[in-house]
Amino acid sequence: MGVWDFVKNAGKKLGIGKDDEEAPAPDALKKEVEDLGLDAEGLDIEVEGDKVRIKGRAKSQEAKEKVVLALGNVAGVAKVEEDITTDKAEKEAVFHTVEAGDNLSAIAQKYLGKASRYPEIFEANKPMLKDPDKIYPGQMLRIPVDD
Repeated sequence: MGVWDFVKNAGKKLGIGKDDEEAPAPDALKKEVEDLGLDAEGLDIEVEGDKVRIKGRAKSQEAKEKVVLALGNVAGVAKVEEDITTDKAEKEAVFHTVEAGDNLSAIAQKYLGKASRYPEIFEANKPMLKDPDKIYPGQMLRIPVDD
């Protein structure tokens, strides 16, 4: 089980009329995951205030991490507690919370050793990222690890 901290007032607003003090309802969060094309089948999502709990099974470590990021990068979510199992043990990615002035090239330089490797970070965060130039402070990103 893992606990992930997010910047509560940063992230996608799901436009369901709630203020940013609480996370959106479980159905809205599940719809967000499905709208992104991520597999949420068999995952149970619960919300308590600004905390989201997710349990179940994911196809891979990458799928698990993307679901957690999709849920955590929503306005009103400050914490995601996950109890998600995968079929095989895989190396976890590294995570980076975007700060003002960050861009994917600078993040790639910091974690991957070359700014030119920014497309790897972009790919590792699809479908949440649609454009490599559109990241925002407070957003958490997956940084792929070299095997």
